[in-house]
Amino acid sequence: MSTSNDIRATFLGYFAKNGHTVVESSPLVPRNDPTLMFANSGMVQFKNVFTGQERRPYSTATTAQKCVRAGGKHNDLDNVGYTARHHTFFEMLGNFSFGDYFKEQAITHAWTLLTRDFALPREKLLVTVFNEDEEAAALWRKVAGLPDQRIIRIATSDNFWRMGDTGPCGPCSEIFFDHGEHIPGGPPGSPDEDGDRFIEIWNLVFMQFLEEPAGTRNPLPRPSIDTGMGLERFAAILQGKHDNYDTDTFRAIILESASLTGQEPDGPFRASHRVVADHLRAGSFLIADGVLPSNEGRGYVLRRILRRAMRHAHMMGARDPLLHRLFPTLERQMAAAYPELSRAAALITETLKLEENRFRSLLERGLGLLEGEKEKLAEGEALPGEVAFRLYDTYGFPLDLTQDALRAEGRAVDVAGFEAAMAAQKQRARAAWAGTGEAATETLWFDLKEKLGATEFLGYATERAEGTITALVAGKDAIGSAAQGREVAVVLNQTPFYGESGGQQGDAGVIRAGDAVIRVRDTQKKLGDLFIHLGTVERGDVEVGMAVVAEVDHARRSAIRAHHSATHLLHEALRRRLGTHVAQKGSLVAPDRLRFDVSQPTPIPAADLAVVEAEVNARIRENAAVTTRLMTPDAAVAEGAMALFGEKYGEEVRVVAMGRDEAAAERGGHYSIELCGGTHVRRTGDIGLFRITGEGAVSAGVRRVEAVTGAAALAVVEEEARLLREAAAALKASPADIPARVQALLEDRRRLERELAETRRKLATGGAGAELEVVGGLRVALRELGEVPARDLKGLAEAILKSGADVAVLVSTEGGKASIVAGVGEAGKGRADAVALVRAAAAAVGGKGGGGRPDMAQAGGPEADKAAEALAAAKAALAG
Repeated sequence: MSTSNDIRATFLGYFAKNGHTVVESSPLVPRNDPTLMFANSGMVQFKNVFTGQERRPYSTATTAQKCVRAGGKHNDLDNVGYTARHHTFFEMLGNFSFGDYFKEQAITHAWTLLTRDFALPREKLLVTVFNEDEEAAALWRKVAGLPDQRIIRIATSDNFWRMGDTGPCGPCSEIFFDHGEHIPGGPPGSPDEDGDRFIEIWNLVFMQFLEEPAGTRNPLPRPSIDTGMGLERFAAILQGKHDNYDTDTFRAIILESASLTGQEPDGPFRASHRVVADHLRAGSFLIADGVLPSNEGRGYVLRRILRRAMRHAHMMGARDPLLHRLFPTLERQMAAAYPELSRAAALITETLKLEENRFRSLLERGLGLLEGEKEKLAEGEALPGEVAFRLYDTYGFPLDLTQDALRAEGRAVDVAGFEAAMAAQKQRARAAWAGTGEAATETLWFDLKEKLGATEFLGYATERAEGTITALVAGKDAIGSAAQGREVAVVLNQTPFYGESGGQQGDAGVIRAGDAVIRVRDTQKKLGDLFIHLGTVERGDVEVGMAVVAEVDHARRSAIRAHHSATHLLHEALRRRLGTHVAQKGSLVAPDRLRFDVSQPTPIPAADLAVVEAEVNARIRENAAVTTRLMTPDAAVAEGAMALFGEKYGEEVRVVAMGRDEAAAERGGHYSIELCGGTHVRRTGDIGLFRITGEGAVSAGVRRVEAVTGAAALAVVEEEARLLREAAAALKASPADIPARVQALLEDRRRLERELAETRRKLATGGAGAELEVVGGLRVALRELGEVPARDLKGLAEAILKSGADVAVLVSTEGGKASIVAGVGEAGKGRADAVALVRAAAAAVGGKGGGGRPDMAQAGGPEADKAAEALAAAKAALAG
């Protein structure tokens, strides 16, 4: 039997032997498409290559691309677990030609691979073509020898592909596998085409036209090929299955799920096992690519996927977290092809476990609410939208999870009501991600990049360089010249200025052209390698074509370098202290501080931070050389370099190593080694000093460490020393004696507080005779006690009652507010009511109500200056 790994290897191997470059799967988070939440096809990473906005060093490629369809317009979530071929995560095998070969070669490759390498019976295959594409039909007859009855012409858009309203487009040709007459369903294009007999396995897109804005369609000068074959459904065919979930990868996870839950894999919980298996794959790969559960955007989609799986695990009786225990099975099945699963294994398992524990505490209560609400409904009545919203808002139940929970009994949800209640939250969620695309840029920059090419960066070796102004931009317009005082964006053919990326802020400085000066306040990068210098023409006039000298602000760059190198040492120190699950989730490298976000589910204890700080400073004192090398990403990772999960790396990367660790032979004896394109110090000693200034939460599972280096760290130390000296002077002690002196002062304070409390008690209780009034035949103590703490009033009232009073009413004016307590002793019970007394007194000081027992009650009010009136009111109420 051909395993899924065998099929993937055979596919990629075939095209590699036929001159295609094997390109790694891009991350699931697209870097070049603002319209997509997740990569959903193999061509996503090549979109700009097809449109001509990007060039690669190869003209043909093949990939096994990770894909997710669980958010936005591409959403298969609701069907997962209940059909044979719907998934949230799937693999798309594909081959691509960027102006190299076209229809005949694409058809030849497909037919040869399917019938020779995969040995599919020729009689089981049929194809569709766009009804106007006679060329493709003729090629299928020529290459495959297919008769006309097995070449089906489709007139609809199903067989004509478009990238958008404008742009590349072209006809498609789909290849179908016939499972045989014993399976219901008809061929594509027939009334019974939705049956399961004929299954599409491969789609070939012939990209040959350019759709113009005016609605015209012209031939592309370099026609291209884009194909896609779903690995899961193809594996089902080769493994003799009719259901994707019966293939080897899914079956391994399902059997492990059955073992851990005690539920038969194909029994009553068959759909639940499938949901768990599918969602484990999607969740694990998303986490490996840098997505963490959250309440908005991509993180919210991940949370929906995980919580749906967790509900099904709960349905199967799993009372302990299940998903993280299934991950090792997934890792064994897929890590050979996708090593990011192993690199991120600790983070994946910890995140799955934490998320399941967090949701489990809400799950049973939420399901209890749902059961209670269902009992109120008539048979077939939909669940009210406001109830579904309450489940979401209070218990974290997404709408589709509630719908899934009701699905088995055929009950729906009032979606319109839910959406009305959810409108504000949905709007915020849309705003958080809609239109974002990390590499998407204005058309202007694409035009300039196409015209000018990349900016050559010289800043690793120098902070001063000559160059030529190749473009000036003001607002959204390219201009030829700019006068003094004009805000401009300047593009140079080469520059020493670092453009903001990887968390490191862009450089500032000056660009001089003769007597003209441009003051640069920031540098940004567009389209990866087009450097944009943002600034103001400070003196003179500048124009495109001028020769210039660009000079970076040395002091600012030096401070940034120190902070950036410190983040590498900090990253490694955190991993060694807390565990290898720690991974960078974001950073800010500025001239005056650094901010470093890491995957860490719990707060970092102060003791651990102290150890980390000491470790980083020890590495700084080593004054070891900081080395950089250019390597392929594979070679860098093989040597132990840390790559950021989800980052898109080019054909070669810059590897930065620093510090010494003779025990780390696998990493060349380096303490830290990372893939990084930023600027760094020459030796660790150049950092000077490292000081952690803060630690806190950023989001679920992410902690932020803030720190300073060099002069900024020295300033923090000097400020702390100044405060220490001032404290020592105030205590008339040396700095070394301050802890003992403070401890002694605290003990003195506690002693004085005890003495003061005792004195107040004596003053409050006084003598039982002369200090008591007789009201209504009862001995009454009415006392205003000034700043006595309100918390002491009850104890004082009890002491006064024990000293001989029948009733005690006490008022404290601590903090500018009146606090009132009334107590009634044994002799006063039945004749006086403490609750009535404090309510009467509270009204006099602007308060309302009051409560307690008939023998002891309390109240208060804002008008402390009316304490006497409060006592008079209580006395009047007692006199009755």
